[in-house]
Amino acid sequence: MLAIGSPTISVRTSITCNALLRELEQIWNDIGETEAEKDRMLSELERECFEVYRRKVEEAGNAKARLHQSVAAKEAELATLMAALGELNIHSPIQTGKKASSLKQKLASITPLVEDMKTKKEERMKQFDDIKAQIEKISGEISGYSNFSSSMMSSITLDEEDLSLRKLNDYQTHLRTLQKEKSDRLHKVLEYVNEVHSLCGVLGLDFGQTVSDVHPSLNGVNQEQSTNISDNTLEGLEQAIVKLKLERKARIQKLKEIVASLFELWNLMDSPKEERSSFLKLASIIGSAESEIIKPGVLSTEIIEQASAEVERLTKLKASRMKELVMKRRLELEDISRVTHIEPDTSTAAEKSNALIDSGLVDPSELLANIEAKIVKAKEEAISRKEVMNRIDKWLSACEEENWLEEYNLDSTRYSAGRGGHINLKRAEQARITVSKIPAMVDSLINKTLAWEEEKEMLFLYDGVRLVSILNDYKLARQQREEEKRRHRDQKKLQDLLLTEKELMYGSKPSPRKTNSFRKPNGYRVNGNGSMTPTPRRNSAGAATPELLTPRSYSGRQNGYFKEMRRLSTAPLNFVAISKEETMSFASVCGSEPDSPPQG
Repeated sequence: MLAIGSPTISVRTSITCNALLRELEQIWNDIGETEAEKDRMLSELERECFEVYRRKVEEAGNAKARLHQSVAAKEAELATLMAALGELNIHSPIQTGKKASSLKQKLASITPLVEDMKTKKEERMKQFDDIKAQIEKISGEISGYSNFSSSMMSSITLDEEDLSLRKLNDYQTHLRTLQKEKSDRLHKVLEYVNEVHSLCGVLGLDFGQTVSDVHPSLNGVNQEQSTNISDNTLEGLEQAIVKLKLERKARIQKLKEIVASLFELWNLMDSPKEERSSFLKLASIIGSAESEIIKPGVLSTEIIEQASAEVERLTKLKASRMKELVMKRRLELEDISRVTHIEPDTSTAAEKSNALIDSGLVDPSELLANIEAKIVKAKEEAISRKEVMNRIDKWLSACEEENWLEEYNLDSTRYSAGRGGHINLKRAEQARITVSKIPAMVDSLINKTLAWEEEKEMLFLYDGVRLVSILNDYKLARQQREEEKRRHRDQKKLQDLLLTEKELMYGSKPSPRKTNSFRKPNGYRVNGNGSMTPTPRRNSAGAATPELLTPRSYSGRQNGYFKEMRRLSTAPLNFVAISKEETMSFASVCGSEPDSPPQG
């Protein structure tokens, strides 16, 4: 008989089997089976029972194995889910399930845990999918959907085994980074678009067409399409801005040239203010920085074309009036040269200029440009000569004061108490002080002129004559005049001595009326022998220092050649043959010299 493991089952099985064996033996006895036959059939029955037990054991073993495998699979699935969700800890559901006694209990306890983890995984997957979709969208916007491939999607799909909160936080951080980058890019795109709008307004270009060439979404008309923020868009906007700035710079430069030409032509032809007013607003652009030029349409092609048309019109008008302009500029050059006492270049003289223009040998524009260059050079030279010219003016002013003083000394009524007499006396005192400074002025002017010549490495010419030569001649003439004055004073003293002796000899003075009868209106007096001797007199009324040559007297000479300087006559006097009346007449004239004491 087969033994049963469980005591209860073994007793029950033993009772049941014994009853059946007794009933079987009774049947065999009734049949009349032999003992051998009974043993054979019992052996078969025992074998069949064994097979049944063995089969049942195998089936139970297989069931146990399958159950164990199910438990293990559930545990593995739970472990995988927990690992993916990042929930591994000592109080995990796996450790709780292991405390169950049987496999069915374990399976019953772990199955709801697996289902719960699956639900949690699905929820976590939805979160990841949502973040993934946002990342893909923003990445696509940033890349312009051109550089975005399936590699990023596959990387996100392959990372489904890691659905932990840490990984979710990483994705959320990445999403926030992309969102910030998107915001920055959008802000930058809008900034670029505003700059393009401003530049297009200044240049008078179509803003919509300009930004549409970069990307259609940048045009405000396309409201249904979101603003593109890709690298290509940013790069396109940057290139558009650079191109517009270069165009702005080129137009400003062109406008500067046009305005400069306008001002030049206006000044050349003395254009009225009415013609200038419509283009004067462009002058403000010339002095402004590029970033300050924001007025819409101020650099448009229409404005530039209008200004260019005005330049062309004035240029044509200038060509028809070129001869007149050349003469005008030549007169201006002569005026500058006359004021600064510079000899103008004879190559552009009016006669030569007219002949060259009429013959067609020279372009009037070139001739005008040549005269313009000479005007600029003359102005520059006038500036460099300014200090010396100021000293010349002071010297000439002093010479005029000297002239006035000589006129004043010749006035016999200068000491009268008439109206304004005290004013003339005061001026005479000031004039004497000024005249006393003339030699020092001349020396200082010579030194200053020589320093100028050394610095400029050229001669200082005054109306074509070297100023130093004029000054040296002036000094020499002044010294000679002083010598003449001293000689006349000596002669006067000798005359006075002779007159005194004659008065002692003849006992009377000549009457003034008789003396005047011997005077000649032309400035000559009669000697005792009947000859004519010139009396000291002024050569011309109003000429300062008649014996001296100042730069003003040099200015009237041609080609730098000078006439001989006029001096006082130094003819010897025949005092023996001079009558008393004639001597008194000569003495009365000599007594009017500036250095003679006033007559009582």
